[in-house]
Amino acid sequence: MKLQSSLRQKITLGYLGYYFMALLVVALSLFIYFELRLIEQKIKLGEQITELFDAALEIRRFEKNYFLYRQGADLHEGNRYAAKAEELLDRNAVEFSGLTLAPRLAKLHNEVRMYRALMAEYVRTELADAAHITALEAQIRKTGKVIVTIAEDMAGIERSLIRATLDRLRATLVVSIVLLTLLMTAIGWLLSRLVVRPLQHMDHCVESLASGKLDKLTPPSSDREIVSITQAFNHMIVELELRQKSLVRSEKLAALGTMLAGVAHELNNPLSNISLSCQILLEEINENDPARKAELLEQIDEQTVRARNIVRALLDFARDRPVRREPVALATLLDETIHFLNGDRAPNITIACDIPANIVLQGDRPRLQQAFLNLIKNALHALGDSGNIQIHANLLPHPFDSGSDDDHAKTKCHSLKEAVDIEIHDNGPGIPSDILPRIFDPFFTTKDVGQGMGLGLFIVHGIIEESGGCITAESQPGQGTSFHIRLPLDHAVAVAQ
Repeated sequence: MKLQSSLRQKITLGYLGYYFMALLVVALSLFIYFELRLIEQKIKLGEQITELFDAALEIRRFEKNYFLYRQGADLHEGNRYAAKAEELLDRNAVEFSGLTLAPRLAKLHNEVRMYRALMAEYVRTELADAAHITALEAQIRKTGKVIVTIAEDMAGIERSLIRATLDRLRATLVVSIVLLTLLMTAIGWLLSRLVVRPLQHMDHCVESLASGKLDKLTPPSSDREIVSITQAFNHMIVELELRQKSLVRSEKLAALGTMLAGVAHELNNPLSNISLSCQILLEEINENDPARKAELLEQIDEQTVRARNIVRALLDFARDRPVRREPVALATLLDETIHFLNGDRAPNITIACDIPANIVLQGDRPRLQQAFLNLIKNALHALGDSGNIQIHANLLPHPFDSGSDDDHAKTKCHSLKEAVDIEIHDNGPGIPSDILPRIFDPFFTTKDVGQGMGLGLFIVHGIIEESGGCITAESQPGQGTSFHIRLPLDHAVAVAQ
């Protein structure tokens, strides 16, 4: 059975990788320490070899002085340096044997002894015949030269060994640093890919959730912890959707209460006309004027149909049903919505609606009406006792792009086909700049506790996006607020109009 991967296991493996690198660093440090100790030993040995070489040079110098000036002090010093060279060879025999071949080291030792013996013989036979002295002198010079040559070779070998050791240490350091850097980069990249990226994806999804987008999360990896968190968030999203639907229904009922005042006002007129026509019929029931009676009955029927349409619109608004797209005349929809809000409008507030009659949208009529109802109702509350509300709409007959310089391109929409721009503007106090970016957030409200849940504009935003459009707001304190809505037009309807 295949075991499910775990985020904890990956993090543990990452730590093990860094522990392994720490061990490599310790091993490298120990290697460098022993290499430095070796270099220190070689430097000390080099000092002995340098001393041996210097002694050999001093032997030759005092030898030449003695042969030139025949002074006893030069002979004494030469013998002293020869003895010192022999003593250095005896004391460091083991160390020197590692620098050159054993026969050469033995030869150097023999040459030093021979040199001392030849110098002693030279002193004893100094009064002998000239030919013997000349031959002995040549042999001494030759032996001294051999001593200097071997000592010089030993010094050169020692310098080469120290240089080779330093080069090896330098190369080891460079290669080790490169390998450790690559290993750290690889482990960091793996941790980023296996651990950090899934967490960043989850963070992005949570931010989207906080902004009101209830899209279900997809696990960015098969790690047990990530899958568990994703499932928990998806369950929470389902619960939030259910609660949001309940809150939306509550907000809709609140809007319905506002509409009832307008409906009562609207129903009062046809009912009054029906009552008046019935009273006339009762008064003239015995008169023989069929045309007059037919006219009154037609008026009764017309006002009944008008009342029925008002009630039907109210029922359509209140009824929960699936989203259904149908042709919606924008002017008629807004006129009807404004009539519904007459009971909520102060006497000194005017609403001017300039909507071309040929604009027909494809959308869910009750939901679009709820969006416009919330926007106009917010404008009425912002105005208080007096003010003006202006509603305009303009057709965009050609395809547009969100980055165009079109005067109507006030909303940051994606590219659509034929569309209509709708502006709802009030000359109220406006919205502060620090609050404006948050007005479409769910549950955000500046009203007092109990005056609103902060879902009105959030619902408007959702309805407009559900209809394939977009909405933005512009406001300056003291200069009013404008809501810009862009909705797509059905191509067939646009051509027909």
